[in-house]
Amino acid sequence: MTMKRITLRLGRNEGYPEGDPRQGYIIHAPLTADGAIDLEEWRENRQACVVQRLHFDPNEKADGWLTHSGSHWRIRYDEEHEGPDEPAHRLGDHKFTPGEYVTFAHHGEEPLVYKVMEVSPL
Repeated sequence: MTMKRITLRLGRNEGYPEGDPRQGYIIHAPLTADGAIDLEEWRENRQACVVQRLHFDPNEKADGWLTHSGSHWRIRYDEEHEGPDEPAHRLGDHKFTPGEYVTFAHHGEEPLVYKVMEVSPL
């Protein structure tokens, strides 16, 4: 299995001209050799594909799972106070290598861009 720990931090967005290292995600997911999410391995190991939302406000922190339906990836949270599922914009098309960017719509709000900071083996 090619499970990786992917660390994302809030990149430069409107209202965050320098980004914000206190906000981000840690994703455990299987990656192909070129850094894309391996859909077949995800299907075989989906319970291990967890996501942790990082935030400076303790009320915004949350734990969930990486889910997939059709061509759409989402983060699913199990507790109501953690908010609705978060869509990930074209997550299946992204390469998870340091310096690349990914977009998430936290709580259904305006999507924000996150920078891949680190990818390491689990």
